[in-house]
Amino acid sequence: MENTDQLTERKARQPVGVFDSGVGGISVLRELIKVMPNEDYIYLGDSKNAPYGTKSLEQVRELSFHNAQVLLEQGAKGLVVACNTATSAAVRLMRGMYPGLPIVGIEPALKPAALQKEHPHVLVMATPMTVQQEKFRQLMARYEDRAQIYPLPCPGLMEFVEAGDLESERLYDFLRELLTPYLTKPLDSVVLGCTHYPFARKVIQQIVGENVTIFDGGAGTAREMRRRLAAAGLLSPSETAGTVTFENSLATEEELELCQRLLHMDI
Repeated sequence: MENTDQLTERKARQPVGVFDSGVGGISVLRELIKVMPNEDYIYLGDSKNAPYGTKSLEQVRELSFHNAQVLLEQGAKGLVVACNTATSAAVRLMRGMYPGLPIVGIEPALKPAALQKEHPHVLVMATPMTVQQEKFRQLMARYEDRAQIYPLPCPGLMEFVEAGDLESERLYDFLRELLTPYLTKPLDSVVLGCTHYPFARKVIQQIVGENVTIFDGGAGTAREMRRRLAAAGLLSPSETAGTVTFENSLATEEELELCQRLLHMDI
């Protein structure tokens, strides 16, 4: 029979589970690999049910709980909810369902954007559901006296990333129309409040200009997951590079190829 130390060591060798409404959370997975290169990862994308950002709260919670269960059944030692919408809707409840399990979500990187200078002008691009959630409103309220914050719902943007369309003229035209009303404002930064959006970063930067700083929350989420795994004694003892296993509810060859492309592309 295993003692506590043996059980913890065995568990430390199990994979980290990561899920998102589709392929966008791969932007967070990339940051996790930078911070913890020796971990094994299972990435579950729910592209069949994407986007989450236009669904009801109940639908998002149900899908998030299902994704978590799938990953836990495969031995995940911790969960990264690499989706802003799912984080807002389900993370607090998930922590109650799985006490003691390291669970980390993601939220728009508003803090570093709001504190970058004296009263900056900050545009937050997010899904419609993220913008509507109380969690986001509380986050905005925390910094509204330090920055001029413009929340911008972006229905339709994640679908470009899901289709692997990251630099086309059609994407440029879509983003140009979305961002034009804010280009006359003295923008200092843009916060990418959906994990899909970093894959459109080049086009967004092209439209808003090089003087506007772009923030996303992936790196902070990765650091927090490392901290929680370390506190639980669950960091992998392996000294070699870990593996990444991709799963997707669409399960097509094209979808899995897109996952690999997004994991290794320059953004």
